Amino acid sequence: MTLDDPLIEEAYRVLAERPGFLIRRLHQIHVAMFMEECAEFNITPVQYSVLTALVDRPDLDQVTLGAQIGIDRTTTAGVLARLAERGLIQRRASPVDKRMKLAAITAEGRKLLRRMDKKAQRAHDRTIAPLRKEDRAVFLRYLLHLVDASNGYGRAPLHLP
Repeated sequence: MTLDDPLIEEAYRVLAERPGFLIRRLHQIHVAMFMEECAEFNITPVQYSVLTALVDRPDLDQVTLGAQIGIDRTTTAGVLARLAERGLIQRRASPVDKRMKLAAITAEGRKLLRRMDKKAQRAHDRTIAPLRKEDRAVFLRYLLHLVDASNGYGRAPLHLP
């Protein structure tokens, strides 16, 4: 079906012309695919992003970590607490500021990421699989451009290192 298909109800046609609606729906679809592919690991996409960010950048504080993956301080704190409970990260007080907690991925966390790698990638691939192969890189480039151009509007702007 296409948007000009007479079988599509007018209400859906209106929604389908709204980028926010489609982006939210695609996100829901991707999360479902990720959870299906990675069910055995009991890890959410956000937890996966946190672990991935900590691989190359150990000892990040909560604020910096959240900024590097675009999640707010409260969400970051909850994610870190759940990952620490599972032994996938460790947290310690900063030697510079005792109020600040630093997070680092553990050997168990690295092991889990290696085990998840192919299945998580399969979820990412499935999300864009309906696109023609030559359109996938263009689509990702457009998404990156949209995120970069409007990053400041997010509740937790993304700040890549």
